[in-house]
Amino acid sequence: MTEAHESLPRFAPYEKGRFQLTLGIKEIPVADWIDVDGHYAEHMAEKKRLLDARHGEVFDGLPGSLPAQRECLEAVLAHMSAHRPDLVAVEGGEIRTAWDGARLLRSAFEAAPLDLAGRLVQEDLCLMQPSDEGHRLIAASLCFPARWRLADKLGRPMSAIHDPVPGFNDKLNRPVERFFGGIAEGQLYMRLNWSVIDDPTLFQATGHGRRERDPSITPQNVSERLHIRIERQTFRRLSGTGVLVFGIKTIVDPIAVVANRPGLAAAMLGSLRTMPSDMQGYKSMAPFVDPLETWLSQAAETDSRP
Repeated sequence: MTEAHESLPRFAPYEKGRFQLTLGIKEIPVADWIDVDGHYAEHMAEKKRLLDARHGEVFDGLPGSLPAQRECLEAVLAHMSAHRPDLVAVEGGEIRTAWDGARLLRSAFEAAPLDLAGRLVQEDLCLMQPSDEGHRLIAASLCFPARWRLADKLGRPMSAIHDPVPGFNDKLNRPVERFFGGIAEGQLYMRLNWSVIDDPTLFQATGHGRRERDPSITPQNVSERLHIRIERQTFRRLSGTGVLVFGIKTIVDPIAVVANRPGLAAAMLGSLRTMPSDMQGYKSMAPFVDPLETWLSQAAETDSRP
């Protein structure tokens, strides 16, 4: 599931060395909307397994969301046809997926076009519709949740979805809604979210808020037991329906990717030490925060001398 330890992590959102609850959004080219990495086939196989075996947990849409689902599917097909035709090919009413050689009939997904879109890209796809209460989740293909359940969030506005996140509604809800409302057709934005986890599984519907210490995790085994989970989040407005596509690309690396990079280890240590305890608890990092800090301190002191 992970890149070789010798390769630098592709993203390091902790690199500033201080935790801040901010949007951290930047505009990127539309061509960079969908991110493809070396785990594409593996992730797509896991998505297919989940969508086939646990469909009700990882896909749902409100009545009335079909126009936005259709528009999102067309956007995904247009993007993959233009930028990754080696992975997804549209052949009339069929879509060929190169990773498994399958041919998917578009007609089989008329009642759930977003389901088909989710089977073509590594990103989870969430559709957010403007409303008087703010942007509301109206449909999602969510195979790799970071400890939240689609059934608990569908139909709810941003403020309710993020109510469990410490400080979100006080500090970020209004800026997020202003940002969402200002995204125009043809614009694409990205931000990164991160945490350290003790389970590399991609599908995690539960587990937020763990605080009890785990004595089995020690400074000596942190490099084997812990992982960095990063979400590459993207935001794109659909021109026809006005619905916002919130894409979530999940990347899981072993914590060992920073073991021989003292600068990154020091930055993560600084971010961890400035992270409020309630946020550590929300992210379920509290059970191992002490051994993690010790391990990062040691890694930060490592240099490249023989």
